Amino acid sequence: MSKHIKQPQSPFDSKLLMCALLDSLKKLDPRILWHNPVMFSVEIASIITLVTFALSLTGANTEPVWFTGTVSLWLWLTVIFATFAEALAEGRGKARAASLRESRTDVTAKQLANAEFNSAFTTVGASQLHKGDLILVEAGEIIAGDGDVVAGAAMVNESAVTGESAPVIRESGGDRSAVTGGTLVIANAIIVRITANPGETFLDRMIGLIEGAKRRKTPNELALEVLLIALTLVFLLVCANISPLSIYSVKAAGHGTPVSLTILVALFVCLAPTTIAALLPAIGIAGMDRLFQKNVIALSGRAVEAAGDVNVLLLDKTGTITYGSREAVSFVPVGGHNERELAEAALMASLADETPEGRSVVVLAKLKYSLIREILKDSEVVDFSAITRLSGINMEGTRYRKGASDSVVAFVKKSGAITIPSDLAGVVDKIARAGATPLVVSKDSEILGVINLKDIVKGGIQKRFLQLRSMGIKTVMITGDNPLTAAAIAAEAQVDDFLAQAKPEEKLRLIRDYQEAGYMVAMTGDGTNDAPALAQADVAVAMNTGTQPAREAANIIDLDSNPTKLLDIVEIGKQILMTRGNLTTFSISNDIAKYFAIIPAALLSIYPQLGVLNVMRLNSPHSAILSAVIFNAIIIPMLVPLALKGTKFRPMPAERLLIHNLLIYGVGGMVAPFVGIKIIDMCIGMLG
Repeated sequence: MSKHIKQPQSPFDSKLLMCALLDSLKKLDPRILWHNPVMFSVEIASIITLVTFALSLTGANTEPVWFTGTVSLWLWLTVIFATFAEALAEGRGKARAASLRESRTDVTAKQLANAEFNSAFTTVGASQLHKGDLILVEAGEIIAGDGDVVAGAAMVNESAVTGESAPVIRESGGDRSAVTGGTLVIANAIIVRITANPGETFLDRMIGLIEGAKRRKTPNELALEVLLIALTLVFLLVCANISPLSIYSVKAAGHGTPVSLTILVALFVCLAPTTIAALLPAIGIAGMDRLFQKNVIALSGRAVEAAGDVNVLLLDKTGTITYGSREAVSFVPVGGHNERELAEAALMASLADETPEGRSVVVLAKLKYSLIREILKDSEVVDFSAITRLSGINMEGTRYRKGASDSVVAFVKKSGAITIPSDLAGVVDKIARAGATPLVVSKDSEILGVINLKDIVKGGIQKRFLQLRSMGIKTVMITGDNPLTAAAIAAEAQVDDFLAQAKPEEKLRLIRDYQEAGYMVAMTGDGTNDAPALAQADVAVAMNTGTQPAREAANIIDLDSNPTKLLDIVEIGKQILMTRGNLTTFSISNDIAKYFAIIPAALLSIYPQLGVLNVMRLNSPHSAILSAVIFNAIIIPMLVPLALKGTKFRPMPAERLLIHNLLIYGVGGMVAPFVGIKIIDMCIGMLG
């Protein structure tokens, strides 16, 4: 079982909360806070009320001291709660980054002049290695930097990066040649070509990306921020115009008092979209943190956001949809032979076959018929080759073979067979059409039957695809298999479409076709031949075990190298978008209740008729305004857990999801302030 990177303490751990509180106070610096324009305007409003409070103390302001002082206090708390939400989300990332920094060690490396094991080496520090340098890493040594294995093969412990204690094989010339700095070689030796300069290693990038302070805003965040700024400016203009309007109304009516500066500021802060503006940075940071909890590193916030908009998933068959190793599932006799007779011959032909397929034949024969055999000393093993396309054993004067149909037919004819079973071709064709691999078995010059080798579809994958389909996401299986085999597996896995005999240029062309049709495309890959398609995809997930070109082309890296993580990434992307949308809806809906609380209270002395709008029956104008300000502040920390955890993901069509969320966060956003403001007003009344 995969063991993930050590998680930091709970987000509400006392130590983490204290650090977040200190950071939130530092973020009150206007040079930092101006990056969040809405909260920056609230800070300015807080300064204004602080000045009016000071004037009230000196008698220069006629408003009650308790009122201006309490409003000023809660406006400052509104700003602090906002910076605290962001600081708390960043604090979790910093804790993770700190644990990664602790795992880094300043190691030395054996630098080589050329890629030969027997060549002389120079010992240098890891910080002196640059892109293109060659290093020798032997058993018991730490790999000094990111690179590709160019010679040799070794067992590598990558627990420092992935948290997985089981060692993995890294070898040259394949799709598992990439190594990460800080991992340990535990057996054999390899020569590594460094692919990253100091400060640019994968671990360095991880640390920088995990720390929320270095996260760039995504396009959707920027668009939402523009909307929030526009709303804030509108409310600023409205509040600015209320002052001259109230002065004129007092003169015209001959009674009442103009709306004071403190009340105008309170009205502006309560109407501005402070809730979502306060939580917006935390939502994005926490989303990337949730990805990291699944051992997935997003190289950009844009990639995570794009994952939420994906509507086409390209999935590699092997290792994603199927387990990747074929297994013997049945014995099909031909020519009048029985199944036990075929099982015995298949077992004998597979005794020396150490491949997963060969081992599965032995296991199936044992399970079905309790057959157990051993290789005798004078036996002759026939290994599989691409030329003969068959394998087997010669034992006790009998020749057992298994392999491709045409190869075994040719072998038995050469051995003296006069006829071939008439039902052989039909059985072979039936198994192939079902998406499996037929292996024909012979004993001397006689064909006994066919082994049905099947690439097993992962359990539960159909349910995942059904969930994606319900969300309007199309799944496409990519495989190198022939069209018949691909069609059978696609039908069993219940994917929407497939691409058979896929080549790099065909994968690239398929992605471009979908993108030109207006789709957002995601895919996984780990090989060099996947790099062009990964670079083209909107969401490109590379396996950490993959080649360097694949990792460089991707914008998301899975440390566990589990291709099915793509489904989790899409869910988290959608969860971030849903959380942002839901809290925006809630924030804007809040304003309706605040209209009924503040506006009648602010203008009641001029227009007594506005008393009918006091539907909450609040105690007094001052109490109504203060209750709205307090509710506006305390709702932010109350929603912090939701911003960090995210809205619960529900796989359903977009229309139903919209209606569902509008009912909860839209209606809830209107009802909650009525209840909250009334309760706060009652508490103020009891204190008064």
